[in-house]
Amino acid sequence: MTIRLLLQALAVVTLALSGPRPTFAAQVESANTQTSGRYVFSGWEGPAVPVWYQLPDRVAADTPVVFVMHGVNRDADRYRDEWAALARQHGFIAVVPEFSRADFPGSRGYNTGYFANTDGSPRPRALWSFSAIEPLFDDVRLRFGTQAPRYTIYGHSAGAQFVHRYVLFMPDARIEQAIAANSGWYTMPDFGTAFPYGLAATPIDEASLKAALGKPLTVLLGTADTDPEDTDLRKTPQANRQGPHRYARGQTFFAQAQQTAVAMGTTLGWSLETVRDIGHSNAGMAKAAAQRIAARANRDEQP
Repeated sequence: MTIRLLLQALAVVTLALSGPRPTFAAQVESANTQTSGRYVFSGWEGPAVPVWYQLPDRVAADTPVVFVMHGVNRDADRYRDEWAALARQHGFIAVVPEFSRADFPGSRGYNTGYFANTDGSPRPRALWSFSAIEPLFDDVRLRFGTQAPRYTIYGHSAGAQFVHRYVLFMPDARIEQAIAANSGWYTMPDFGTAFPYGLAATPIDEASLKAALGKPLTVLLGTADTDPEDTDLRKTPQANRQGPHRYARGQTFFAQAQQTAVAMGTTLGWSLETVRDIGHSNAGMAKAAAQRIAARANRDEQP
């Protein structure tokens, strides 16, 4: 590079640094030009959360938002990549928040919502890991330009644990639909069983449980997710009573929900669906889940 070109380049950099900061609207417009990326969300009372996202080819006022909850490895980038083509194919925004082990330790910090400390003492509701989703939804709408009033939340494995408990603990959340795929174990909708395997000693009361049972939750199970020796499968006596493997445990969970709804005299909005020949694979379950998300969106658009 010649001296003259170098000086010109330095002048451009100096002008950019000394010029006015872009407006928020300009930042939003810039964000929309990048269809896939990562940013850090700090608009809630808990720790800052990295967010991986994939936009469809075009974002409109009615573009749906789908939260994808990662598994035990906290690999939000991989989950975003596995959902990227599906988001573009079906025309929704895929949002994958990353709950780090440092800020949300173990299953207590992530899978079960972080509503209690290690000693069992309650944490402020605003600091639950569950509490990040609603303000993040508002951020996503503002950042990317959709005006969707509700959202879908999907999770696989540990993410499915987060999702089904999110439905139970956050009955007022703006959920369009929830999909819990291949959860390893469950919090049963049962006040007679101690948390984390049931609802005893939780902030959930009968009114909120009725509301949760009415939510559109799909328990999505791969028929080949039947390995009782999987190293990531919880094998405590309480978990084993739910079944020998994930496929069986999901059926136990749904059956308990049916019994509870009848006992409480309330309507059950949950469903149980299976994906043939898929084992413990987010990629395999994601395709089936995306088809269900698209089918619901198309149904809702019909007059």
